[in-house]
Amino acid sequence: MSEENDKIFQDCFSSAVLERYSTAPRKRMAKRSRKSAPAPTSSTQTGSENTETDPAELAEFIEYLSTEIFSALPSEARTLSYSALQHNPSLAETYSDPLTLSTREALIQSLPFSVADTLTAYTLISPPKTDLLTFLSPVLTSYITTVTNPPPAWHTTRPTACEICGRDWIPLSYHHLIPKAVHAKVLKRGWHEEHMLNKVAWLCRACHSFVHRMASNEELAREWHDIERILEREDVQRWSAWVGSVRWKKR
Repeated sequence: MSEENDKIFQDCFSSAVLERYSTAPRKRMAKRSRKSAPAPTSSTQTGSENTETDPAELAEFIEYLSTEIFSALPSEARTLSYSALQHNPSLAETYSDPLTLSTREALIQSLPFSVADTLTAYTLISPPKTDLLTFLSPVLTSYITTVTNPPPAWHTTRPTACEICGRDWIPLSYHHLIPKAVHAKVLKRGWHEEHMLNKVAWLCRACHSFVHRMASNEELAREWHDIERILEREDVQRWSAWVGSVRWKKR
């Protein structure tokens, strides 16, 4: 379970990093020693700055830092599962959603100082406005929610790869094509029939986050309720081409 959880954590961490590097320009950074994290870089063009970070260097950076963080988490956090929570009420209380501040602080208290230094050097955090806990809290929440969720009811529809970027070696999550938050409104206004509400697409976490950034829940329900329609968007096609090239090594 720990190896599988490691992959899930890396996916959750990569989603946070990819979101930052896909929306903000980065200047080229000097290489560090072999013992430190590789520097993700971006190229520049005359008169403008290219915001697309080099995929190979970004993948190496994600793999290095997510491994450093995951290996420093408490053992019980590295081996969490739905089954573990069912058989251990204490664990279930500690890792219930939402995670308490004390739980989140306990999860990162053993992280090496190099993690915060690296995230600061690469402008992923900017103390004191954005500190280590602020950056990692959604990553930890996403990771724990994923590993402790019961098996999805739509497991029979699961493909072998993300339906947007096509990456087939990272964990997938199911995206409600008609978001659950607006189901009542959808039925009240007659946008879709009830049997349509549980349609899902299987996406990697990075693509799942991108879809929710590209449109509101109402817009997703009314306009983007089919994966085929989503794939026709130019911004999705650009995102897919870029994120699909971010490939870290398989363990």
